[in-house]
Amino acid sequence: MSIDIPARTGLAAASFTLWHKHMRKFLGNGEELFGLMIQPVLWILLFGVGMRTMVGGAPGAVDGDYIGFMLPGIVALSAMGGAIGGGMVWVDERARGIVREYVVAPIPRSAIMLGNISSATTKALFQALVIFAVGLLMGAGVTANPLGWVLGFGLLVGYAAGFAAIALAIASLTDDLMAYHAMIMLLNLPVLFLSNALYPLASMPGWMKVGALINPTSYLVDGMRQAVLGGTAEIPMWICVSVIAGFAALGLLTATRAFTRKTTRS
Repeated sequence: MSIDIPARTGLAAASFTLWHKHMRKFLGNGEELFGLMIQPVLWILLFGVGMRTMVGGAPGAVDGDYIGFMLPGIVALSAMGGAIGGGMVWVDERARGIVREYVVAPIPRSAIMLGNISSATTKALFQALVIFAVGLLMGAGVTANPLGWVLGFGLLVGYAAGFAAIALAIASLTDDLMAYHAMIMLLNLPVLFLSNALYPLASMPGWMKVGALINPTSYLVDGMRQAVLGGTAEIPMWICVSVIAGFAALGLLTATRAFTRKTTRS
């Protein structure tokens, strides 16, 4: 087995080559696409519609509609799912010996990490945007301010990149795909439920609110509600931007350290 990376490839070109390789495989796998998309779609169609009939209104979204209120949280869940998929690819490539070929190729080792993180981030954004489109079709109201859309997209990129990097770091700790799933599941449910994705911060008990404020998901969700959905703020926008930027930087640092240790041993 060989990889199509020419000799003396620079950082950007090598990262792009690996990104393209992973994306081509992802877009050509209909089963993977369906599996990753069905859960968030069901969240909107079943949970969102059911709660909409029970909850008369919700703060933080246009017209107080619950679909609009929960939509940023489901977008975050979709983004995290794409990031987790990137970690699965890393575990699989290490198990099949492909990573050894990356390591001996005449490319910067950092390109291997950046190629994996960028492809996982792109998958996360693809899934999140599809879910957002589904939410719009379900009647979620949005703002017409183009700067708000740019800001919301920037928050989503930072969040997806941060989780993609953390998923890569976790995937570097094990050679077993089932063990990776077990570790990542410890993050999955708290990321969604210990945040303001499904209920406002003001309604939480004190201990839960502390947990939600530690969770970067809360800052993505509140930032998107303000920037894209025109909702009211529970957290100032500058704090949302700062936390998401810090989360992305922390994820990249964590991935760099884990990746360096793993490829040095390969």
